[in-house]
Amino acid sequence: MIRYNLSSQVALTHVEERLYRPLNAFEEQILTSKERIPTDIYPTKEEAAKVIVDNLSLEIRSHASEGEHYTIAISGGHSPIAVLQELVKRHKEEGLSFKNVHLIPMYEFYPLKDTSVGVLAELREEFIKHVDIPESNIHYFDATVGQDAIERSARKLEETLAELGGIDCLIVGIGRRGSIGMNAPGTSANAGAGLAVLDKTSRKEAANSFNHQDNVPNTAITLGLKDVMKAKKVVMLAWGDAKADMLKRIVEDKPSEMCPASLFQLHDDVQIYADLQAADMLTRIRHPWIVTDNMQWTDQLTRRAVCWLSLETEKPILKLTHDDYIDHKLGNLLAVYGSAYDVNIKIFNDIQHTITGWPGGKPNSDDSNRPERAVPERKRVLIFSPHPDDDVISMGGTFHRLVEQGHDVHIAYQTSGNIAVGDEEVIRYLSYLRNVAKELNMEESPIMEHALKLRHFLLHEKEEGSVEIPEVRFMKGTIRQEEARTACRFLGVEEDHVHFLNLPFYETGAIKKGDLTEEDINIIIDLLHEVKPHQIFVAGDLADPHGTHKVCLDAAFAAIDQVKHEEWFKDCWIWMYRGAWAEWEIDHIEMAVPMSPEQLRFKRNSILKHQSQMESAPFLGDDERLFWQRSEDRNRATAELYRQLGLASYEAIEAFVRYHPVD
Repeated sequence: MIRYNLSSQVALTHVEERLYRPLNAFEEQILTSKERIPTDIYPTKEEAAKVIVDNLSLEIRSHASEGEHYTIAISGGHSPIAVLQELVKRHKEEGLSFKNVHLIPMYEFYPLKDTSVGVLAELREEFIKHVDIPESNIHYFDATVGQDAIERSARKLEETLAELGGIDCLIVGIGRRGSIGMNAPGTSANAGAGLAVLDKTSRKEAANSFNHQDNVPNTAITLGLKDVMKAKKVVMLAWGDAKADMLKRIVEDKPSEMCPASLFQLHDDVQIYADLQAADMLTRIRHPWIVTDNMQWTDQLTRRAVCWLSLETEKPILKLTHDDYIDHKLGNLLAVYGSAYDVNIKIFNDIQHTITGWPGGKPNSDDSNRPERAVPERKRVLIFSPHPDDDVISMGGTFHRLVEQGHDVHIAYQTSGNIAVGDEEVIRYLSYLRNVAKELNMEESPIMEHALKLRHFLLHEKEEGSVEIPEVRFMKGTIRQEEARTACRFLGVEEDHVHFLNLPFYETGAIKKGDLTEEDINIIIDLLHEVKPHQIFVAGDLADPHGTHKVCLDAAFAAIDQVKHEEWFKDCWIWMYRGAWAEWEIDHIEMAVPMSPEQLRFKRNSILKHQSQMESAPFLGDDERLFWQRSEDRNRATAELYRQLGLASYEAIEAFVRYHPVD
C-alpha cells in the first residue's frame, strides 16, 4: 500500500506531550501564562477537527431539540476544510442533521462573473452538497451585483444576521498577516460589512480557486470586525508552520488593529485550535524554560536553549557563564550538566560537528564526528528538485561541491514547472524560430506554420488566466528544461544524469494541481532502481508558499517507503534541504556546508541560468527580492548565526536535516 502523506509525520522537534496537553488545571495555568487567548494544541489538524466537531455537534443537536436554529459563519480558504470534512463524516456516519443550521460565508470575492468559483462555491463543494442543510438556510453576499448595489448587498446580510439573532459560532482561519476574513491589518474594530481591498497575500492564497492569480478579484464583500466580534462563540484555526509567527503574535502580544485577529483577546468566548506546527513559536513550545522548570532536557532542547541564551546575551556559546544561565531561567540545565562550562562545551562541539566541506563524506578520514560517512568514497547521489531551479536555489553550493569532489551526481526535476513561465517567454522563442526559418528559407514548413499560429494565439486569442493548452505547456516546459540543462552543464553534471520526471499530478495547465497517484510514485521508484543512490537530497519545505514542494516531498517519501527494505537502500542516507524562503532552525541542523565568496558567486551564476524565473517569474510572492537574492541572504544569515554562536566565520552556509524513513 502506498502512503501518500508521509511528510505530515516529519517531526523535527520532539515536543513533550505535557507542554501541549497539561496534566491538570494548575499546570495549564503555568504553561499558558504568556497566552492571552485560550489555545488548544493537537499533533494534527485532523485530531483538532474531531474535537471541534464534537462540540459543534452537541450544540447543533441541543438547539434542534429545543426547536431552535443554529447559525454558523465561516471563513473561506484552506483552514476550515478539515472541520467541514469532519462535519460531513458525522452526517454520513452518525446522522448529524443540519436542517436547523444556517450557514453564512464570512466574505465573498467581488466582482464574481462566474459563481462556480469563490467562497460559496467552495463551501458547496466541500460541505453543502454532502449534507441536508436546506438551501433557504444559506445566506451570502451577492457578488454579482453592480457597484451601486454593493452597499445594499452588505446591509441585507447584516439584516439577515440580526433576524437570526446573530452568529452562534464563527469558524475562522487565521490569515498570514493576522487578517480575519478580509479584514486586513489597519481595519477599524468598528467596521461593519462592506467592500474590502485584497492585499497581495490574500490574492495569492486565493489563486488556486481562480485558476490563476490574475483572475482573483481585487476586492471582496466581507463581514466587518464589528459583526464578527458579536459572535456568541469564536473558533479560530491555525494549521502549519506558515502560521507559527502570526499565531504567537495573536496569542501573546497585546491586541491591535494592525493584527485584527488579536482583537479576539477582548472576546468573552473564543478558542484557538492549532496543530503543533502552527504552535511552534508559542513560548511554552519554543522556549518552555521561560514558563516552567519541569521539562525533559533532550539534546535538541538543550541546543535550542543554549543557542537562545547565546543570542539573548550577545555572547558566544563558550563565553556563557553560570550567572547567564541563572538570570535567564536556565539554572536547572546546570543541574543536569554540572556546570556552565560542561554544557557550553557539549553544545559548541555538537554544532561544530555539523560543519563540513565534504557533503558527500571525506575520504580516508575519521568520520565519527562528521555528518556524512567516509565510505563509499565515491557515492551515487540523487538530488530531487520540485521545479527545474530549486536545486541550485536551495543547495547550489553543495551541489557543485559534490560534483567537484568526484561523486556520481544525478539530478531529478520532479515537475516541468511550466505554469511558472510567462507567455512572453514563449512568444520570444516563437519569434526567434520565425526569424531562423526566414533566414533558412523554411517559412513554408509545417512546423513554422504551427509556430506562427501558436504565436498569434498567445498574442491575440488567449483569454487571461485560462487553462494552458497542451502546446503552450510543452513550450513552457521545454524552456525550463533547457534552462536546467544549461545550469547542469555549468555545474559539471553529465547530460545523461539529468532526469526530467514530469510527474503527472502537476500537468493540469492550472495552478490547482491533481492528487498524487500510483503513476507519480512509480516514476520515482523506477529512477531509484536505476540509480540506486547512496545519498538522496529532497526539498523539505513543509510550508511551501504554493504547495508543489510539499507534494513533491510526499511523492519522494512515498517512493522511498516502497523501496526502503531493498538491499541497496541499507546504504542510503537522505538529506532534506529548504527552499529560498527559510532555513532550518539551529537545533535541527545536522549538516552545514560552508561557502566562500567565490563559491557563493558560482551559485548565483547557476541560478541566473534560469532566465525565465527572474523578474518575470509569476510566483515571487510578497517578497520583492529575486530568487538569487533571497537565497544569498538566507545563506549569509545562516553563516552569521554560526559566527554569533562563536563558530568559524564563513561567507555563507547551506544547511541540511537528515530524514529517517518512518516504519
